[in-house]
Amino acid sequence: MNANQTIIRTENLTRRFGALPAVDHLNLEIEAGEIFGLVGPDGAGKTTTLRMLCGLLDPTEGRAIVAGRNVSENVDAVKDQIGYMAQRFGLYGDLTVEENMDFYAELFGVMDGERAALKARLLRMTRMEPFVSRPAAKLSGGMKQKLALMCTLLHHPRILFLDEPTNGVDPVSRRDFWAILYELVQRGLTVLITTAYLDEAERCNRVGLIYRGRLIQCDTPSALRTRMREECYEVAARDREAARGRLAREPGVVSVEPSGATLHLFLDPAVTSAQRVRSAAPEAEFRRIIPSLEDVFIAEVRKQEAGRAAGT
Repeated sequence: MNANQTIIRTENLTRRFGALPAVDHLNLEIEAGEIFGLVGPDGAGKTTTLRMLCGLLDPTEGRAIVAGRNVSENVDAVKDQIGYMAQRFGLYGDLTVEENMDFYAELFGVMDGERAALKARLLRMTRMEPFVSRPAAKLSGGMKQKLALMCTLLHHPRILFLDEPTNGVDPVSRRDFWAILYELVQRGLTVLITTAYLDEAERCNRVGLIYRGRLIQCDTPSALRTRMREECYEVAARDREAARGRLAREPGVVSVEPSGATLHLFLDPAVTSAQRVRSAAPEAEFRRIIPSLEDVFIAEVRKQEAGRAAGT
């Protein structure tokens, strides 16, 4: 499939559990060869979205097109094209690294002639060769994730779905995992990854911010940081919490959140200005900044919450 061609598309994709919409009319287009991050807090609908894209869960409404096929109508054909690494991948603790790989190779129907070369390449790519005889139960968290990834890749998927793969993994292992993902994309894979880590989202080509099942923003990380209508300021105050309380009550303030020893303030320039809100914290120092992706997500969530409270 050529680059810049849509390989994953959702059209008003919706899943309800009873009256609760876990995913609410989700519209996404993901291009072949990109790393796309679906970012949101626990309960935002990330895992439910992945399960529908993989054919593990039927949508209540709408449809998902993966690798050119409607998932609901062609689930077996779609599964041949994808790899899915769930939050709890089914590794067998009493089997070694190699035995786990052999088990999944057998499951996927990988022929013996191809298996040895494929295993060698995956072990080399993940730097897991020294641990090939170690039982999976005795691997570190990062190594277990690498093993799960290798097992997922054994049948040559074109699309890789990863559900919070680095959750609880140490920073060095997270960095190694991302290096592997970049190499996979260079080899032609498309990756859809869910994460609650905003610093990880910065590594993606594009990011979709999801909250309460709805997509609230979708763009490149740099565009999300720079295109916001709201202005962002770093505020340094001796009594940070007191300043935060006063600023939060000012008209036009979208959000004011702790960030290290300072505050990050978003305000709507159509309603107010930094000069005007300074009166609420005259002792504080204000500095205009480009927000981080975490700042953007929090500000967007605050706007969503304000809209819900106002009934809009």
